[in-house]
Amino acid sequence: MYTNKGSTRELVKKKGRLNIGFISTRFAGTDGVSLESGKWAAVLEEFGHSCFWFAGVLDKDASVSLCVPEAFFNHPDNIKLNKAVFGCKTRKRNHTDTIRKTADYLKDRIYAFIQDYSLDLLIPENCLAIPMHIPLGVAVTEVIAETGIPAIGHHHDFWWERPRFLINAVPEIIQQAFPPDLHSMHHVVINSMIQNDLASKRGLSSSIIYNVIDFDDTSNNIDYDNVHFREDFGFREDDILILQPTRIVSRKGIEQAIYLVKRLDLPRVKLLISHSAGDEGQEYLDWILETARNQEIDVHLLYNRLDETRSFDDDGNRLYSLWDIYPHVDLVTYPSVYEGFGNAFLEAVFFKKPILVNRYTVYIVDIEPKGFDVIAMDGFLTQKTVADVKRVLTDPGAKKRMVDKNYKLAEQFFSYSVLRKKLAAILDDFSYDYQKQE
Repeated sequence: MYTNKGSTRELVKKKGRLNIGFISTRFAGTDGVSLESGKWAAVLEEFGHSCFWFAGVLDKDASVSLCVPEAFFNHPDNIKLNKAVFGCKTRKRNHTDTIRKTADYLKDRIYAFIQDYSLDLLIPENCLAIPMHIPLGVAVTEVIAETGIPAIGHHHDFWWERPRFLINAVPEIIQQAFPPDLHSMHHVVINSMIQNDLASKRGLSSSIIYNVIDFDDTSNNIDYDNVHFREDFGFREDDILILQPTRIVSRKGIEQAIYLVKRLDLPRVKLLISHSAGDEGQEYLDWILETARNQEIDVHLLYNRLDETRSFDDDGNRLYSLWDIYPHVDLVTYPSVYEGFGNAFLEAVFFKKPILVNRYTVYIVDIEPKGFDVIAMDGFLTQKTVADVKRVLTDPGAKKRMVDKNYKLAEQFFSYSVLRKKLAAILDDFSYDYQKQE
């Protein structure tokens, strides 16, 4: 069992490294939590620390992870519980009992996780911000409270930002655990708006660490493994490929990409949508496909040929990663109504692609002031917006000036070098706090 071992600085002196445990409902795939957790782990391992993983679904090696299926937000028992406690104001006693019983089970597994890997620090990833798995949030909160283990709560989006969580029968539990107010926890958020919300709604201070991208990576061009992309999908070299690099959910505003292609009125324009609807239903997908048919727009859904890594399907067809697709496209559309930050924005900049952005709130507050050169819209397409898109698609010089400027800015503000400084400062803060207690 974990016991208070002193400051992180003392731990590093004694051991040369820390054992750090990431906890969430899922660490697998290309969702924002999984991606950013991997980036944090890469930097922490650069520092000499070791990282371990706890979740309900994992794509990590078994030697450094503990998979507990009951911790997955889409576990049948958890889906049943969520249906019972959200959208209403009272709950039955058996629902309370279920929360307690499941939380106790998960606590036992988290204690085992800490003990098996001799963990010195926990990083709960979004599981203490949004109550997609109430028992897991309770379990993590109680383990940290009972042990005093240092923890960094990495919060990507909070429950009050999602309408489906606003009416609920678990207000006292949400107040306790989403997020908790614990002396050994340092809170980290991904944008300044939710930093202000956390302070005003919960009285909790936090640090901001924006999502980042590795600008030391040189794999942002067409190479031997992705050179066949256009050929495999039946695209010609002179086709204009416009990429919508998101899941098909309503807050992504994908209909605006369809309207854009229609109004461009250019020959051989193809709209590519990278991901499926995921776990948020098929209604919006059906509407998008109907809208595309009505507008006579050539839409290509890529998710059946998209994988996390380069591979082949059972029929021998090449499967591509999202990063294999970016080098081949001519424009990225990002007409989201809401984003916690905007990974697709950074990816487009990294691959030096012009980007159409709907000025969602976090973009206005945290990204736009940095000076990025994008084609912007405010909820709807204007004649000027369409003309600006057409210009970058037909003027190579204008396109190059835009993407080169954006790349340099992103390298300055949203790179691994920034993440290294921020994480190092937080670890130093832990050291200072624990020295004060000793």
